[in-house]
Amino acid sequence: MEVGNKTTVTTFFLLGLSNDPQLQALLFVLFLGIYLLTLMGNLTMLLVIRADSHLHTPMYFFLSHLSFLDAFYSSIIVPKLLENLLSKWKTISPLECFTQISLVIFSGATEACLLSVMAYDRFQAVCHPLLYVVAMNRKVCTGLVGASWAIGLGTDLVNSILLGQQHFCGPNLVRSFACELPPVLLLACSDPYISVASILTTMVVLGLGTLVLLLGSYTRIIMTALGINSAMGRRKIFSTCSSHFLVVTIFYGSGVFRYMSPASGSALEQVLSVQYSVVTPLLNPLIYSLKNAEVKAALRRVLARKPRLTV
Repeated sequence: MEVGNKTTVTTFFLLGLSNDPQLQALLFVLFLGIYLLTLMGNLTMLLVIRADSHLHTPMYFFLSHLSFLDAFYSSIIVPKLLENLLSKWKTISPLECFTQISLVIFSGATEACLLSVMAYDRFQAVCHPLLYVVAMNRKVCTGLVGASWAIGLGTDLVNSILLGQQHFCGPNLVRSFACELPPVLLLACSDPYISVASILTTMVVLGLGTLVLLLGSYTRIIMTALGINSAMGRRKIFSTCSSHFLVVTIFYGSGVFRYMSPASGSALEQVLSVQYSVVTPLLNPLIYSLKNAEVKAALRRVLARKPRLTV
């Protein structure tokens, strides 16, 4: 395809994880299992939260959105990865590639906001328990979730529009198993300065902004917990917040290592990408279900219910 005197790339080739057919088959089985467990875990969380009235609280309202987002994010990356593990030529069209990048940006930005909202919820519950019901009423919770999705969408639109203005004329080898913004921008024939500046600004403003909110909330929570004389009270606070804190640590830790490292296609970079995009969405429901007594109790109640017979 010609545009003036320049050719335009019509297909991108993904580096993939391996060229060994036996290893590819093993990875296909592994990632298919992880994907199915991710969907099952996150959808189970959604169903349990919806079905059990004990979990109709702000904390689990936010968690239901996080579970949906994790299932959605995993579905952006893994199906194409599975397809390419079975294909000799690991190709993706520019439209598919840019759509994948757009949805990844949207999901990542929205999740960062949701995690901050969940930290704020825990701050209100621990530091202002008497005002918690008023401070985190249904209208406030809906507004915070709506703002998280809106910020994710706005972040996605800005960066996607700038990416769409780039010209790709070759080479067309993406040094990753999925379309991610850093390795794709390296292939641009036009000057990617504006796109690079935009994504860096996004990471600084949104990443540091949400991180400051997270750290501020947890600093206040820890100070409040240490000021309680009762060991049981402190233990209850740390137990309530530990699941969320662990999810936050995994999300930000893997994200920073992935996007702050050079896009070289190295083995370490590929491992970080797998951990960030494939493994993390599986860990979140496991962490909340295994470390949260309320979720385990709700799951037992849901499973123990007998279906009503109607005549």
